[in-house]
Amino acid sequence: MTLFLLLFFFLYRGLCRICGMAVRKVKGPVHEVHGDLDEASKCVLRKMGCKFTSWPEVLLKVFKVDVTDDVESIQPLFFCHRCWLAAIRGGGVCSFTRTKVPEWKPHTSHCYLCFPKKSSFQRTGRKRRKVVPKVQSLAKRARWDHSDHSTVGEKKAQKPFGDRHSSGLKTWKKSSIQREQWVKNITHCQNDHLNTKLIAEKLPGDFIISFTCLVCDHLLCDPVQAPCGHLFCRSCIIKFTHVLGPHCPACNFSCAPDELIPPAKTFLSTLYSLPLLCPCEGCGEHVQLGVFKAHCLNHEFEKGENRHSSQFQNYLLINKGGRPRQHLLSLTRRAQKHRLRDLKSQVKVFADKEEGGDLKSVCLTLFLLALRSGNEHRQADELEAMMQGRGFGLSPAVCLAIRVNTFLSCSQYHKMYRTVKATSGRQIFQPLHTLRAAEKELLPGFHQFEWQPALKNVSTSYNVGIINGLSGWTSSLDDSPADTITRRFRYDVALVSALKDLEEDIMEGLRDTGMEDSACTLGFRVMIKECCDGMGDVSEKHGGGPAIPEKAVRFSFTIMSVSIQGEDDQEEVTIFTEPKPNSELSCKPLCLMFVDESDHETLTAVLGPIVAERNAMKESRLILSIGGMLRSFRFYFRGTGYDEKMVREMEGLEASGSTYICTLCDSGRAEAAQNMVLHSITRSHDENLERYEIWRTNPFSESVDELRDRVKGVSAKPFLETQPTLDALHCDIGNATEFYKIFQDEIGEVYKRPNPSREERRSWRAALDKQLRKKMKLKPVMRMNGNYARRLMTMEAAEVVCELVPSEERREALRELMRLYLQMKPVWRATCPAKECPDQLCRYSFNSQRFADLLSSTFKYRYNGKITNYLHKTLAHVPEIIERDGSIGAWASEGNESANKLFRRFRKMNARQSKAFELEDVLKHHWLYTSKYLQKFMEAHKDSAKAFQATIDSEEIHDDEDVTLEITEF
Repeated sequence: MTLFLLLFFFLYRGLCRICGMAVRKVKGPVHEVHGDLDEASKCVLRKMGCKFTSWPEVLLKVFKVDVTDDVESIQPLFFCHRCWLAAIRGGGVCSFTRTKVPEWKPHTSHCYLCFPKKSSFQRTGRKRRKVVPKVQSLAKRARWDHSDHSTVGEKKAQKPFGDRHSSGLKTWKKSSIQREQWVKNITHCQNDHLNTKLIAEKLPGDFIISFTCLVCDHLLCDPVQAPCGHLFCRSCIIKFTHVLGPHCPACNFSCAPDELIPPAKTFLSTLYSLPLLCPCEGCGEHVQLGVFKAHCLNHEFEKGENRHSSQFQNYLLINKGGRPRQHLLSLTRRAQKHRLRDLKSQVKVFADKEEGGDLKSVCLTLFLLALRSGNEHRQADELEAMMQGRGFGLSPAVCLAIRVNTFLSCSQYHKMYRTVKATSGRQIFQPLHTLRAAEKELLPGFHQFEWQPALKNVSTSYNVGIINGLSGWTSSLDDSPADTITRRFRYDVALVSALKDLEEDIMEGLRDTGMEDSACTLGFRVMIKECCDGMGDVSEKHGGGPAIPEKAVRFSFTIMSVSIQGEDDQEEVTIFTEPKPNSELSCKPLCLMFVDESDHETLTAVLGPIVAERNAMKESRLILSIGGMLRSFRFYFRGTGYDEKMVREMEGLEASGSTYICTLCDSGRAEAAQNMVLHSITRSHDENLERYEIWRTNPFSESVDELRDRVKGVSAKPFLETQPTLDALHCDIGNATEFYKIFQDEIGEVYKRPNPSREERRSWRAALDKQLRKKMKLKPVMRMNGNYARRLMTMEAAEVVCELVPSEERREALRELMRLYLQMKPVWRATCPAKECPDQLCRYSFNSQRFADLLSSTFKYRYNGKITNYLHKTLAHVPEIIERDGSIGAWASEGNESANKLFRRFRKMNARQSKAFELEDVLKHHWLYTSKYLQKFMEAHKDSAKAFQATIDSEEIHDDEDVTLEITEF
C-alpha cells in the first residue's frame, strides 16, 4: 500500500486540483492551492472589489469547492493557469466558465494511474511488446472524467480486475519489480553506488540490511539519518523527497532535507570496515569499503591493466588516455564550455520543457542541491538568499540608512565598502551608485501626482528636486543682489514625498480601523505642523563664495495626523498619528537659508514663494496613488513651531519688549501684571492684517500714540499665518530663566533691599551657579537651553537653592511656588493631556490662580506692575488653547530645535566644502535622515550602526548629549 501512495504522490504533482488536467499541458505558471495571493493577483482582485488574501477563499467563492479540508494523499496541491484566469476574470466572486471540479477519491490498488488496464481505445493485436509503466507516459494517458477518479476508457464495461485471462488486460508485475523500475527513474544511482553483492563474506541478512539504503537498496554512500532513525544515501533521499514529498519511504514519517543528520561515528566506522571483493579481473582481494575506491584506482596505473567489470567501470571516472584529465575549475572558459556542452544541452531541454525556459533557475537549483548534499549549508544559505532576491549582503536601502544615520561622507563610506570587501571577500555593503539609485525614490520629485484644481501660480511638473530659494527673485536696476544663499523643496512636492513615506502606516491604519480599502478614496485630511526658527551662529572657516551672513534659518514641517471621513457622514476616523511629534526624526526640512532672522526684508522675500504655495494648496486637493489606488487628500496647516521672536516677525507685531506683551491677546504689561489669569485669545492673522491697514492709512487722522493703541502693537504687514498658541519648549525655557532670576533675588533677599548694586547681583549669581554645580552637577550656561531648564525646574533644584536662602518663610514660599509650577507643567508639555494628566488638567485653573496670588503677594517686589511674556501665557491662555486644539506639547517646536545640531553635523560630515553646494547636500541628507522607510531599517541595524560609527569616529559624543537643545535665541 505504501508503494501505491508513493506513486500517487509522484503522479498527482502534475494534475490540477480544480479541473484535473495535467498542468504541463496548460501554458503559464502553476499556482499553489493553499498559498496566499501573490501581489499581482491581489492587486487585480482588489481593483475588482475582492478583498480576499488567500487562494482557499477565492476558490471557495469562484468554484464552490472547499480546499481547506484537503488531504495531501488524496487531492493535488496545485491548480493550473487556466483555472487561475477563470478566477481572475470572475473578480474572485464567480466563474464565467463551465469548469467541473472532479470528485477526488482515496487512492486504492485499482488506481488506473499506477497500474493501467488495457482500455477499449488502446490498440490491440497479436504483436506484444513489453511496456514499462513510466510516470510521464501514464500522466499523458490520464484523461479525467469530471465526476469520478477513473478515466473515460474505464467507463466502459470490463471484466473483473483479478481475471488475468480476460481480453484487453495486461498481466501484473511483482511489487519488487515495479518498485525497482520507478526507483531507478528517480535516483539514477545504478552507476554510482555499490551493490550489496560485492560483500565478500557471507553475513546475516539483517546485518546487511542495516548498511543498505532504503531507497536504492545499494550500500550506503554518504549516509544520512532521518529523524525517524532510518538510513539513506544523501543523494537518494534528497531526490526521493523532491519527487514524492518530504517523508520517509520506510515509515512515512516527516523527513525534510534540512532535518537529515550524519549517523553516529561508531556506525560509520563499522560501515567503512565492511569487506568487499575487488571486481577487477585477476585480483580477487578483500578490500574494506573505506579504501575500496583507492584500491581500484591503483589498478588503472598498473602496466597492462585489466579490464574492469562493467559495474565498476561505471562507478569510477576512467581516463581514456592522453594527458592526465584536468579538473574542471582549472580549465579555461572555452575548455569548460567544451566539456560541459552535452550537460548544458540536456539542462536546456529540461528547462524549456518543464520550467518555461528558465535555465538560470534550473542551474542555480542544481548548484543549491549540490551544496546541500555536500553539507555546505552556509554557502547554500547565501545562494538561496540570492535566488530569493535578498542577497547575502545588505540591501542598498539598509546601506543608505547606515550611511545617513552614522553621518558618513561619500569617501568614508566608499573606504569602508572597499575595506570590508577586501578583508571578507564578500560584498556585504553595496557600492555608492546603488545608494544613489535608492535615495532617488525617497527624495521629493520621484512620485507622480495631480492637484484638482491645479495650484495657482505653481508648475504642474512633479519631477522637481532641490531648487534655489531665490529662483523667483525679481531683479531690476534698482534692486541690490540678494545677500544670501538658500535651497528648498517645492512645498507640494515635499508633501507628496512625505505621504508616500507614510504609505505603509496609512494602509495599516485603514486595516486596523476595519474600513474597506477600495472604498476609502476620498475625504482624507492631513494635518501639518509648521516650524521656523533661527539656528544662530553657523560660521565655518572653509569654503569660498559670496560674503553671506553667518546665521541660518530653517523652515520645516511635520505630518501630525491623517484622518478620513467615515461612511454616511460619520465622525472623522484617525488612521495615522505621529507617535513622536517632537522628535527630529519626524520634522522634515523644507527650506534652508543663510540669513539673519532679524532681517525682515530678506526673510519675507525668501519665504514668500512658500507662503504662496501654502495658500494655493489650501484651496485644492491632492490626487495621489496610495496602496495601488488613487486617493484624495486635503491639507490643513498650523504654524505653531515658532518662538516669541519669530511669531512677532511673521505677524507684524512689535518686538518682545513692547508694552503689548502677548501675541494671543491685546493686554498690556501693566494690565497683565494686575490681572494675571482672566484673559482670552483675541488676536488672529486676519485681524492683524486689518490693523496693519489702519496703521498704514491712519483713516481717523490720529496721533502716533492713539494709533498705536488702536492697532495694539501691529507695526508691519503680516506675511505668514500662525496659529495663536503657546510653544511648550520656549515656554519652559522662558519660565526657567525667570525662576533662575527669582533664585538669585531670594539668595540676596531683594525683598528687603529693592535696589541692589550690580556687584551684589554678580555675587548672588556666582553663589547660585556654584551651588547648582556642586549639588546637581549643573554647569553654568551663557544662555538658557532646554536641558538646563528641565534640570533646573525640579523640586530637587528648589531644595538645593533653599540651602542658600536665609529665611525659613521665604524657603517655604519658594518650595510652594515650585510645587505649583510642577503641577501645571505637565498640562502644556503632554502630547495628550486629557489622557496623560487629567487630574492636573482639571486643577489647572485653580493652581494658576494660586500661583498668581503667590507672585502678587510674596514676590510682589518683582511683579509689581510687570510680568514676563511666557508667565502671562502660562497663567492666562493654557486652558483655552487645550480646549481648542487638544494639546500644546504635541505642537511644540522641539523637533525643529533638535535639528540644529543635525545641521552642523551634516554640514561638517556630508556636505561638499563650498557655500554654493553645501546647503543642497545638507538639505538632501537631512531629508533622508527623517525618512520613515530608512528608520525601520535602522531599528534592526542600530547596534551595527553604532559599531561602525565607533570605528570611524572615535571621538563621537555620548548619547546623553545627543538630545541637548541649544536654544540660541530667547
